[in-house]
Amino acid sequence: MIDNTQSIQWFPGHMTKARRKIKEVLPLIDAVAEVVDARIPLSSRNPELKDIIGDKPHIILLNKCDMADKAVTEEWIRYYKTQNITAIALDCKTGKGLNAFKDTVKTALADKLEAYRQKGMVGKPLRVMVVGIPNVGKSSFINKIAGNTKAKVENRPGVTRGNQWFTIDKQLELLDTPGVLWPKFEDKTVGEHLAFTGAVKDRVLDTELLAMRLLEILAENYRDLLTKRYGDIDFDCDSYELLCRIGKKRGMVIRGGETNTERAANMLLEEYRNCKIGFITLERV
Repeated sequence: MIDNTQSIQWFPGHMTKARRKIKEVLPLIDAVAEVVDARIPLSSRNPELKDIIGDKPHIILLNKCDMADKAVTEEWIRYYKTQNITAIALDCKTGKGLNAFKDTVKTALADKLEAYRQKGMVGKPLRVMVVGIPNVGKSSFINKIAGNTKAKVENRPGVTRGNQWFTIDKQLELLDTPGVLWPKFEDKTVGEHLAFTGAVKDRVLDTELLAMRLLEILAENYRDLLTKRYGDIDFDCDSYELLCRIGKKRGMVIRGGETNTERAANMLLEEYRNCKIGFITLERV
């Protein structure tokens, strides 16, 4: 396990501010849509969100699904269903899955829509707050689904400075989170996984140790993808030697025949992040 995640900081002050602002607008919203990274569905969430939103309907958006292992993503969706949470896979860059979002919201809030109908309030829009930790694609999701829609600036409750409302259609409005959630780093694995995906800058971690840890995971769950990408590899070794072997196959050799492990580590991380190794999910149900 990498033992230098002490450089990664969780900001309790920011979290407290986010908690307060989200609590302030909760009475205005009907549901919460949480954007997470489909490759790391656990590490890309803030565990305090459940306590913050209480019993509000909760939808999880597994973003970047085109970079994740499709079979594992489907496992996560089934798991969330057992927790009474609706989850959908989407990719904000390609737009995959975005069309399902509106119908998912309306299905999750069918009772609310029926209550509006019975009260003669047909046409009243559903309001959904979008949340997510940094770098999971929350802004990309809002920009993609809102299109050219501009944020509302009317003088009414909930439309205040910093609270951005977007009209998606006649029955749906989105609120960009009035505060930024932060991940918690008590578990070092969280810091590692965020670093693998590039959510945490490499400079705060030892790149070679990070690559070695990634190789441990890939050798356990995606050995076939490593072999396909880097050729026949003898996996009967530790992660450092495995990194050396991969580096040598790529010609990253310095004087004396040793592997330039720094170059090899950077190459491995870059190829993982660009899906050149394959579609990989680092966290299983």
